[in-house]
Amino acid sequence: MAQPPIMSAQDRSRALEVAKAARQERSALKAQVRDGSLSFSGVIEIASKNQVVAKMRVVELLESIPGYGKVRAQSLMEKCAISPTRRLQGLGKLQMSALLAEFSKPSVHRGKLFVLSGPGGVGKSSVAKALRVVPDFWVSVSATTRPPRFNEVDGVDYHFYSNEKFDKAIEDGEFLEWAAFAGNRYGTPAQSVQEKLDLGLNVLLEIEIDGAKQVKAKLPQATLVFLEPPSWEELVSRLEGRGTDSPERRATRLALAQEELAAASYFDIVLINDRVEEVVASLIRLATS
Repeated sequence: MAQPPIMSAQDRSRALEVAKAARQERSALKAQVRDGSLSFSGVIEIASKNQVVAKMRVVELLESIPGYGKVRAQSLMEKCAISPTRRLQGLGKLQMSALLAEFSKPSVHRGKLFVLSGPGGVGKSSVAKALRVVPDFWVSVSATTRPPRFNEVDGVDYHFYSNEKFDKAIEDGEFLEWAAFAGNRYGTPAQSVQEKLDLGLNVLLEIEIDGAKQVKAKLPQATLVFLEPPSWEELVSRLEGRGTDSPERRATRLALAQEELAAASYFDIVLINDRVEEVVASLIRLATS
């Protein structure tokens, strides 16, 4: 067996720099695909003239396309009989034709993403519940590590994860955002959100303020909506009216609510929850404007 050529330190350094530049170029291109500014066919055209792009693995490109996570990308590759290690330059004519046909289908007008946050007791869950029956709206179901309550259904109220499953989801980049709250963790599965947006549905995430900031960092086009109470006194009344909270828990919630109200300026839109129906009507107007 022939021995590989011996490289000098200078040659190795140069090769590492070239490899780094190639990774950066492919990473920038995938970012354009993720934000929708570059189509699949556009990448294929670039690859026909650019060896760096041509050497990109097919699976990397597919996973960059909005709505295509690991599972959906793998399914498409199996359907087109494409090896997991296949690069763009190695695609056969039939494989290329199948992929181009897949991404040349008439596109549906993409839905809008809304993130609803606000202090505890302001009525976020009531707004989300009302939006579930509104046509063209889909309310995301969060994953959580907390145990289900007696009346909660897995996949309807929450996706109930073990700590191990939640850790694996974080490791695999499956969450659009996640945060710890009251001793448990909560996260938004990214794939279902992207799929619903691709179908033309408007999507609502009802999440905590830290989670809203994570979503905005990843998806700047998301509209952050902050829900405020009509007055501080009304919020205090609502929180004190929760029969399930101890006096200590209510005091903690009130202190946290004061901090959360201070975050309103970070949001794109502030709505006052006098009546749930009015908030829902405002969200529908935003979605159709």
